[in-house]
Amino acid sequence: MLWLHYFIIVSLLIAVAAKYISPLLFWLPAFFGLAYPFLFLLNLLFVFYWLVQFKPAITFGLIALLISIPTAYRYVQISSPTKSEAKQIKVTSYNCMLFDLYTWKKQKENRNRILNNLAEIEPDILCLQEFYTSESTYIFNAYNNIDTLTSLLNMPYHHTEYTTTLRETDHWGVATFSKYPIINKGKIIFKTRSNNICIFSDLIIDKDTVRVYNVHFQSISFSKGDNKFLDDVISEKNAEDEVANSKNILRRLKRAFTKRTKQVDMVVTHMKTCRHKIILCGDFNDTPASYAYQQLSKQLRDAFVEKGTGFGKTYAGKWPQFRIDYILHDKKLKCLNYKRNDETFTDHFAITAYLQK
Repeated sequence: MLWLHYFIIVSLLIAVAAKYISPLLFWLPAFFGLAYPFLFLLNLLFVFYWLVQFKPAITFGLIALLISIPTAYRYVQISSPTKSEAKQIKVTSYNCMLFDLYTWKKQKENRNRILNNLAEIEPDILCLQEFYTSESTYIFNAYNNIDTLTSLLNMPYHHTEYTTTLRETDHWGVATFSKYPIINKGKIIFKTRSNNICIFSDLIIDKDTVRVYNVHFQSISFSKGDNKFLDDVISEKNAEDEVANSKNILRRLKRAFTKRTKQVDMVVTHMKTCRHKIILCGDFNDTPASYAYQQLSKQLRDAFVEKGTGFGKTYAGKWPQFRIDYILHDKKLKCLNYKRNDETFTDHFAITAYLQK
């Protein structure tokens, strides 16, 4: 038991250190960072175990616990909203999963439900990842989601950039909608073949310019076979070809870590040149214990850490069961409240931050 606890302590410390180590230099700690919540809980259980037995071994567990607690705050928060009569900027970020274009959820009404959900939120700024729109008039299920959202949400300004276009009418990418005028638009093109991109939009808010970054970073891209294998492992079924499947999943994770790091470095470099206040929204596809989150949040504040409540899970699928969607903001802006929608019709939950200048 003692040696097992030592192993968990060392693993937990590596997980804590992972956020400072670029996967491009050394990718192994990133795997430990992914497992941080489990390692933290295991160490906590061992601390209670030694406490009950009045064993001195508790000392090392307590030291590791103290070192790892600051990272734990990124996962779990208990806070209450700040009341203010001053004007607030309501910012929503949401991976809309193409508005369930291919009816993955087996619900034909999902597109309308997603749109109605966004209408209920009534954001001032809306950042959408995995966005889809079409200008076609003859293809079934080809919806002009730009026109729909600008009309439904009363958002006359928008910025869209695409990573894939078919038939010159159907587009896939990311989109930012705004009730505030957009005076400048730009994009950061990642040097990968994946459908990932970052866009930035300069908005005029009360005579002040605020830059909104909307990003979708590299995902793990598990195959159906990978997901089935993970489901079998989680449900304790006899999984086939365990060694081969495990190696395949590790390869996918490693590839995602390295590709994402390159993308993150490009965005961080670009943000350093910005002279305006920054709001960064997006699907990071990485956890709060990651190098990606650490680099992006260095000069910004996390709306969830400031005003979030609970565990903060934003991914609705089976893996990873953590927070991978974020709203980060300039330190000159104050977060008054943070909400995560309790219901979702995609594989992500919409998140909203109430900011004040």
